[in-house]
Amino acid sequence: MNTEKAIQEFNKFLKQGKYRITPERFDVLTAALNFDVHFGADELYIKMKSEKLSISRATVYNTLELLTQCGLLCKRNFGENKTRYESNFDRKNHDHLICSNCGSIIEFTNPKIQKIVSEISAQNGFAITGYSLNIYGYCLDNPSCGKNKSF
Repeated sequence: MNTEKAIQEFNKFLKQGKYRITPERFDVLTAALNFDVHFGADELYIKMKSEKLSISRATVYNTLELLTQCGLLCKRNFGENKTRYESNFDRKNHDHLICSNCGSIIEFTNPKIQKIVSEISAQNGFAITGYSLNIYGYCLDNPSCGKNKSF
């Protein structure tokens, strides 16, 4: 992934907010953007430590918050009382199907949903900056999740 544009955006955000510009913050940015799945702060911290990066847990947490404020990351809560993050950088808006048993997350986009969101916002004089739709249920293909359950 080409992160040069994201680095420039984050650098500009840090300067405008008069935040310290440190190499560790950019290490967190790069690691977060290269995470292929939704992740928690501790997961990112452990991954970075396993890659022998010199980083503190506090720096990871604080930088994730700054990256969210900057718009490069998005915070998600999938009903597990745990904040998860995903990249917002060069990504289209999408929604999630979440298995209540195994926790798997399937991302999808549907133009009909996006149209409904736009119509509802317009009808109510509302300017959209983003939205999140999470649908909870069970994986039907996984026998331990939903295939043998009666709903």
